[in-house]
Amino acid sequence: QVQLVESGGGLVQAGGSLRLSCAASGRTFSGAAMGWFRQAPGKERDFVAMINWNGGNTCYADSVKGRFTISRDNAKNTVYLQMSSLNVEDTAVYYCNAGTTILRPGAYWGQGTQVTVSS
Repeated sequence: QVQLVESGGGLVQAGGSLRLSCAASGRTFSGAAMGWFRQAPGKERDFVAMINWNGGNTCYADSVKGRFTISRDNAKNTVYLQMSSLNVEDTAVYYCNAGTTILRPGAYWGQGTQVTVSS
């Protein structure tokens, strides 16, 4: 079992930045690929970014490429999502995911953190 707790969401003006954190506990974190997904009101949950077990490989949705950066600190069992140049279309609940693959999310989800970007 893996427990994931996101933090760092909030209200930010367009063009601003936020850093989300996801603290993991339970099963071994350092061996798992991790990902971030987001869900806007009335829409499906979409892939945002993923990172492999040692941080050597990352992958991003086209909509965030060049603006968001995913990273991890295995010593702290934490994965981060640095978001910059935010726009109103980035408004969503952001979810951390453990066991992410390029084809589908893993089995473990956090509770989500709200990010709201105002114009």
